[in-house]
Amino acid sequence: MTTVQDILTFVETLAPLEYKMDWDHVGLSCGSPRQVVHKILVALDPFEHVCHEASEIGADLLVTHHPLIFHPVEALTDKTAAVLGLIHLCRNNISAIGAHTNFDCAPGGVNDILAETLELKNIHTIEGQTLLRAGEFAATLPEFLAHVKAKLGCDTLRYVDGGKPIRKVAVGGGACSGMRQTAIDAGCDAFVTSDIGYNNFWDAQELGLTMIDAGHFHTENPSMHVLAEKLRRAFPDVEVVLSQKHADCMKFY
Repeated sequence: MTTVQDILTFVETLAPLEYKMDWDHVGLSCGSPRQVVHKILVALDPFEHVCHEASEIGADLLVTHHPLIFHPVEALTDKTAAVLGLIHLCRNNISAIGAHTNFDCAPGGVNDILAETLELKNIHTIEGQTLLRAGEFAATLPEFLAHVKAKLGCDTLRYVDGGKPIRKVAVGGGACSGMRQTAIDAGCDAFVTSDIGYNNFWDAQELGLTMIDAGHFHTENPSMHVLAEKLRRAFPDVEVVLSQKHADCMKFY
């Protein structure tokens, strides 16, 4: 029989703890390592609707990228959105595992998958850190913008034009815009990430870097398909379901 601990041990071979940022919270955040697992739900986020989906399909375990508990929980009440999912999982005896920055940084993790999804060539980790990836992609800016939208399934993109043809691209799934200078120092013409602030856009443009915000969900969600498939192959006796209800909550009018 497969247990939660078996799943956790496997996930940590894909996303070793040595890659975790010091401030992060990963691993088992709810439930028992001894619990037997027959069905797993995989999703990017452990929000309340995802936790309800887990119980609706009869899952014993929820595996997500973002952690169920990130900030300290002061009270288990229904007044805090972040706690609603936790309460639901506990009531329904569902365990939860998260692989966050360890999966971002690990070889074959979130950022390698993002680079592969965007069909970059000669993908490599940018020297001096473990997070960002870079690769080659020759295109005009309009061509590259259309490519990013198509490959990530984005409704829209926010961007600034650095004024150069696209030849070398850096990627960082999620909120990696603070590493703009790392992309510049690596000789990149463009940087695909998300959650880019106003001043960050201006600074990038003035420094000659095309910066593209493709959305937090869309830059990280491709890795969930890969994670689900790896779990299926490793545990053929366990049913692994990719969330059918979780999507980007942001809408554009």
